[in-house]
Amino acid sequence: MNSRERIVAALQHKEADRIPFDLGGTESSGITGIAYNNLRRHLGLGPGQTQIFDVYQQIAKIEEDVRAVLPSDTIPLLIEPKRWKPFVLPDGSACQIPEKWNPVKDARGDWVVKNSQGMVTARLPQQGFYFESVYAPLSRVEKPGELAAYADDIESFDWPFYADETWADLAGRAQHLFEHTDRAVVANLQLHLLAAGQILRGYENFMIDLAADQKLAHALLARLTEAYLARCERYFEQVGAYVQVVLVNDDLGTQQGPMMSPDCYRRMIRPYQKRLFGFIKSKTDAFLLLHSCGSVYEYIPALMEAGVDALNPVQVSAAAMDTRKLKEEFGKDITFWGGGCDTQQVLPRGTAAQIEDEVKRRIDDLAAGGGFVFCQVHNIQPDVPPENIMAMYEAFRKYCKYE
Repeated sequence: MNSRERIVAALQHKEADRIPFDLGGTESSGITGIAYNNLRRHLGLGPGQTQIFDVYQQIAKIEEDVRAVLPSDTIPLLIEPKRWKPFVLPDGSACQIPEKWNPVKDARGDWVVKNSQGMVTARLPQQGFYFESVYAPLSRVEKPGELAAYADDIESFDWPFYADETWADLAGRAQHLFEHTDRAVVANLQLHLLAAGQILRGYENFMIDLAADQKLAHALLARLTEAYLARCERYFEQVGAYVQVVLVNDDLGTQQGPMMSPDCYRRMIRPYQKRLFGFIKSKTDAFLLLHSCGSVYEYIPALMEAGVDALNPVQVSAAAMDTRKLKEEFGKDITFWGGGCDTQQVLPRGTAAQIEDEVKRRIDDLAAGGGFVFCQVHNIQPDVPPENIMAMYEAFRKYCKYE
């Protein structure tokens, strides 16, 4: 059984020859640039390109020499720039960033990125590791009719301005990945609804909108959905035949519980997700993978109704995200893509024995009957020692066979 067949089997809730493994198949199951460079040195591979494709999260593309050591069953189809240029990560190690991503130092010593109007839109603080979105272009909107003036901001959201490859480039890469690897091709589509409203309006504004100005919230969500549908129409014309999994995103949970009540979610967010997800599934036979951090236990039935086939990252340290309970209640209907090792405490600070215990526990909870793709919870952060990454993988290899 090859990698693509292994992933598809898991998504069909079948036991394959072993549990499938994902590292870097998505923008939320990969590794930050600093941790990646440390891992390369630990493996004796020497410097690589370390291309930072997600400049906000600082996530690196995984190169083939690393894949040879950590053989993932997935391969990402990313939205990429035409050209890259040299840059330096916060720890001083080398990387490449998209040519059109232009950070400069401000008076405080922070890295900032400005838009064409000179507004600071992203900031990497001193002593920080990530660029933060700091500009909410719709923050002063008060009425639905005012949204038309911000059509460009809405319609371009989630398609990075620095990712300037052509549709032909994207289609060519998708076909190449499908025809020249046996890995499952994961379309990293980068579509948000709740998070889009929070970034465009400002977090506080949009959360208030959901409760106190629902007419404005609905108007913005409707415009976003229409923009996404038009984008998906063209996107899947180009790549729909080549991808097996489509990643969409929306963080609905927090560490302690849902970000909003399940009732608010069903009224305000789910109708737009259902329309968008249904459209995607009408354009491709691929499975739909939703990334949502935090405690999302209470949303899972509604997410399945909206068309979600698999859930990532399965944040095991969040409230109500007990892996045994999740598997018992939902394991026949949704695939858990993640949850393989806690990245808040165990992976960065655990011993090899603690990491092995964690991996074994999560596999015991989630693997039986298929419906599980192993990866750590979210991206591997800069403070994770490379020895711990390898301890996680070795534990996976030890326990990856179905019993």
